[in-house]
Amino acid sequence: MSSENCLGRKHYVLVHGACHGAWCWYKLKPRLESEGHKVTVLNHAASGINMKKIEDVDTFSEYTEPLLQLLDTIPSNEKVVLVGHSLGGMSIAIAMEKFPEKVAVGVFLAAFAPDVEHRPSYVLEKDLELAMTLARPSSYFIEDLSKEKNFSKQRYGSVPRVYIVCPEDLGIPLNYQHWMIQNAGFNDVVEINGADHMPMFCKPQELCDSLQQIAAKYQ
Repeated sequence: MSSENCLGRKHYVLVHGACHGAWCWYKLKPRLESEGHKVTVLNHAASGINMKKIEDVDTFSEYTEPLLQLLDTIPSNEKVVLVGHSLGGMSIAIAMEKFPEKVAVGVFLAAFAPDVEHRPSYVLEKDLELAMTLARPSSYFIEDLSKEKNFSKQRYGSVPRVYIVCPEDLGIPLNYQHWMIQNAGFNDVVEINGADHMPMFCKPQELCDSLQQIAAKYQ
């Protein structure tokens, strides 16, 4: 790899949504790696090949612990591009709140996106009926998140945030994506034409290109 390419090398951390796992990035991960980037995928508690049962995971922080443990190991002089899909938006928000200095940009991919004015459960409660049809029992941790403090402007709010809109999404409908964008406020909004709720499956190359453009802007 040339020195020029080394300078452009990013570390992407890809965070899955509810009921999924690290496996869902199987089309995107090799595409980013073929461009010279480092890519980390992980399984949240009771997800993918993680052997915990969802009934044994009491809080959303416990569910997100694999991501928090990963960021804790990132050197203080390095930053990652944090990508959260669907419920993974809440996971990366918690990570941005705890480790804002380690995140170059948070990318919300057709994801639930919290703000700093309301409790963390707000965007899930606004869409509760939808969430309950999509999730395994208790996997949205709405009761737990309703008791947590608001995300702060000084930490979560200090990290650049980009929303990737998927206009054909039936899981998180387009109008709800736009509502969250307006409610939370984002530095940039990117749209992937023709993408449904799983752009990593239906539009992997377009998603790869979009993520590289975002990462190049927020170095």
